[in-house]
Amino acid sequence: MTPPMSPQSAPSPPSLMLFSAFYGGMVTIAGVLGAKQVAVGPLAVEAGIFPFLILVGISSGIAELHGKQYAARLARFGLVPLVAAILLTLFVLRLPTDPGMYEPAKEAFPVILGQSWRMMAAGIIAYAVSLTLNIWIFSRLRRADGRFVGLRGFAAAALSQIADTVVFISISFYGVRPIAAIMVGQMTAKVVLSAVLVPVVIQLVVHGGRRLDAPS
Repeated sequence: MTPPMSPQSAPSPPSLMLFSAFYGGMVTIAGVLGAKQVAVGPLAVEAGIFPFLILVGISSGIAELHGKQYAARLARFGLVPLVAAILLTLFVLRLPTDPGMYEPAKEAFPVILGQSWRMMAAGIIAYAVSLTLNIWIFSRLRRADGRFVGLRGFAAAALSQIADTVVFISISFYGVRPIAAIMVGQMTAKVVLSAVLVPVVIQLVVHGGRRLDAPS
């Protein structure tokens, strides 16, 4: 296992640079894909969960490779592209539309990218809460037993996704529509997807990172 590096260490490990760049891309695309609902068996979930679970896997993989401090910093820095993407989207939505734009796209663009202020705020807060919780749980489990990285990653992801659902649904829809049934369905789908995706992503990040950081 690669030992954690101090914040003053230089240069940055290649794995940290690569996965940080990839992380920023997943943060921004998650909001776009979240406009589509996909079926997971009998349940429905926003498609944004796929890049978001990749974020969870990357942050856990970084914690395994370089320590909790780097993973927590990566999650905090991830707020920058997330907020920037939201602000840029709001700006573009308010610009006048070219009259010659393809008509179906003209109508679909604001529907797909336009969100209420509550949902935007919910996305930011849920991101901060769930990623912070995921890193904390994963790191605590790592201290208790350094083996079974995939199992630790799933446990941390499942619990953090439950918190993510509670925060996002409550802020977005409380007082507007019944939320209990939505929460149960979303939690179930996210836990199932966490079991399938997160351990695989963590293993790819850890093994790929060790190969990238190995002395040439």
